[in-house]
Amino acid sequence: MNIVQIVQLVWALSALFLIILVLLHSPKGDGIGGIGGQAQLFTSTKSAELTLNRVTWMLSIIFMSLTVVLAGGWLGAG
Repeated sequence: MNIVQIVQLVWALSALFLIILVLLHSPKGDGIGGIGGQAQLFTSTKSAELTLNRVTWMLSIIFMSLTVVLAGGWLGAG
């Protein structure tokens, strides 16, 4: 695998996980707490939502950055 393929793989995985995390957000504000047992991994629903928000932002920044890099062709011939 060359660098372009590795970056494309990371880009695709970040897109997949970003979709999953966005679907975990609740429009009512209870977020991951509405799923049931998953909320028990965190000390409270509020900390679960905060963690979910942070991870979502991190993945969105990674996804957008890799989109710009791949679209710009800055990694060489692909």
